[in-house]
Amino acid sequence: MHIATRGEGPPLVLLHGWAMHSGLFGGLLDRLAGRRSLYLVDLPGHGRSRDDPSPLRLESCVAKIAANTPPAPWLGWSLGGMFALHAASTRPTHAQALIMLCATPCFARKDGWPRGMDLEILRKFDADLQTDIHATIERFLALETLGCERATSSLRELRAEAFAYGDPAPAALAEGLRLLEDCDLRDALPTLQVPSLWIGARRDRLVDPRAVTAAAALAPNARTLQLDSGHAPFLTHPDALAEAVFAFLDETSSITHEKTEP
Repeated sequence: MHIATRGEGPPLVLLHGWAMHSGLFGGLLDRLAGRRSLYLVDLPGHGRSRDDPSPLRLESCVAKIAANTPPAPWLGWSLGGMFALHAASTRPTHAQALIMLCATPCFARKDGWPRGMDLEILRKFDADLQTDIHATIERFLALETLGCERATSSLRELRAEAFAYGDPAPAALAEGLRLLEDCDLRDALPTLQVPSLWIGARRDRLVDPRAVTAAAALAPNARTLQLDSGHAPFLTHPDALAEAVFAFLDETSSITHEKTEP
């Protein structure tokens, strides 16, 4: 698994979404790197980890990331949020704070979770992967920018970066869709020990911002923020996003310091 480092300061781990890689965070990295040492993870089968045959499973991936990063807050975007939430719930001394960016504990619609994505849409993506991987990813990119105020230019940026290291591995794409369909981490929220920030996007057409708010309501010591963006706010609102991340990390660092003082 490829984990790049960039910047200086206290550490921060970042995890990307389905079919993407860490380079997609783009201008947000420029802003965060001035004050944070960034650990940029490419999940197995994605980006510079394309040739990593490890299964895309929560526990095995989180264990490997934790073994190769220092204790730090974890930021997960979209699918990456499930890995970050799993880390925070199972390794609170390592994943010391949690930022869920356009991410929820349950991506698909289920009983008691009406704001998730329709299962038929996810299954259509799965079926389409069998015939044309590239076109399927392109459709997903279009959904990520739908509703965005700069939809055309944002889609162009995503396309340019998404395939920078070739198509993701087919097995990893299929495993990622299964995670999005089956994974449900809602039970982990009430006992979450670390502070969390849940960032939704009002124009998001993949992750309903109301689901982000509902998830935060289940977790203790959780904060929420809504950006006026689509599913990829790091493309259109990098300044506001970086400001929110810094404010949360500064606050949680202060709390952590107070707790550890004799």
